[in-house]
Order: sequence, then structure tokens, then C-alpha cells
Amino acid sequence: MCAVCGCGGDDKPRDLHFGQGAAGAHLPGLSQARMVKIERDILGHNDALAAENRKRFAEQGVLVLNLVSSPGSGKTTLLCRTAADLQLRYPVAVVEGDQQTSFDADRIRATGVPAVQVNTGKGCHLDALMIGRAVEQLGLADESVLFVENVGNLVCPAGFDLGEAAKVVILSVTEGEDKPLKYPDMFAAAELMILNKIDLLPYLSFDVERSVGFARQVNPGIDLLNVSATTGQGLDGWYDWIEQRRRQVVAARPRPAGAEGR
Repeated sequence: MCAVCGCGGDDKPRDLHFGQGAAGAHLPGLSQARMVKIERDILGHNDALAAENRKRFAEQGVLVLNLVSSPGSGKTTLLCRTAADLQLRYPVAVVEGDQQTSFDADRIRATGVPAVQVNTGKGCHLDALMIGRAVEQLGLADESVLFVENVGNLVCPAGFDLGEAAKVVILSVTEGEDKPLKYPDMFAAAELMILNKIDLLPYLSFDVERSVGFARQVNPGIDLLNVSATTGQGLDGWYDWIEQRRRQVVAARPRPAGAEGR
């Protein structure tokens, strides 16, 4: 072994790991300790705002689901169909997150469901302040369902609480089945993984069992659903999952004194 650098004395390329250390990341000129402090300050402020959002949602009995995925997973198509179908059962609203344009919010509005577009500019995720402002614009109905479509990104949205009841991560079969291991924080934070575009499985080499195994390796308790937003396959299971969560939120809604006997 080379006594100077410990490289092993050969010329084989070595993997580089910049995600090690207390901060789990790397920024030139910043120590791990400084990065940890900055992250705690940012997330601490966001968490306080998220708690305010969560209190408001609980008081109204509103179920809030944070939909996260990489770009191109079919998240907006799934959300459009979901919103159109579920608005026949109870009030539904949507917050759409993108860096620019209102294309996705326009698609939601075309279904008859109210939507507010939040453009983040160079920002790569939504935060609790953005959601609070958007909710003020929407004027949520009591005991409704609010879907938040986060910016297409499997990294940053994992760390930001919006006040939601659950994160739902969407993975399409046109992506790699190893995504849960490549982006473990997101799959660890999610309560449900939706495997979308399953109508394309006959034309792809995607290994469903391998993907599920990777997801459960990261998050043993994660729920799993296979759907096709295009054909409608599996959507009943998705709607049942939402209804079950909604009932829990509505049942936990604080009631005014004496309201139980009315």
C-alpha cells in the first residue's frame, strides 16, 4: 500500500462519498458542524410553521397528503384523475408546486377542483410557509381532502414538514427499481409508495418484487399500491386508502362542547 496517501498503490478509480459526516452532505467552505447548525435553524423554523398548519387542519378535519416523486412519474396525471373522481364524494382541493408555470394547476382546475399554483423559482421544494399562504387562498371546506403536489424532486422535500398527515411517494415503472435505495430519505419518510404506470410493465424490464424489497429495506412499514392512472387499474385501492385516512382525521376533529349530543 502506498505510504503517502493510502490509495492502495494501483491506478483504479475510487468511488467518492460526499454524503458522509454529521450533516450528511457537503458544501465547500462549510464545516459539518456549521452545516448541521444551519439545517437545524432552517428546519426548526419550518417545523414551527408546519405545527400551525397541522393545528388548523386538525381543527377543520382536513386530510392533507403530500405527494412526492421525481419528475415524470405521472404524479400530475394520477392527481388529476384522483381529484376528478373524489370530488364526487367530498370536497377536494390541491396545492401545486413547481419552479415555474401554472400548467399543472391549470390541469387540476380543468377537472373542476380548486387549485393554487405555488412557484418556487430556484427552490427545489415546498415549505410550510408556502402551504399556509396557499391554504389562505383556497379557503378549505371542513372535512375536505387537500392534496399537495410537491416539486418533482426525491431529495429536498423529504426533510420539510408541511403539516401534512402523510407523505405519499410515487414511483413509476419507467424509472429504476433501485430508487428507494438511491433516495432513502424520501422512502423512509413516506407512509405509502404508489407504483404507477403498471400498464407499461409488459413492455419494460422493471422488477416489481425487487423494487418492493428495496422500499421495505428502507422502510419496513411502508404501504404499497400498484396503479395505472391511465387505465384506472388499482385506483380503487388508492381511494380506499385515502378514505380510511380521511375517516381517522374526521373522527379526531375537536368538537365544541355539547356537540356530541346534537
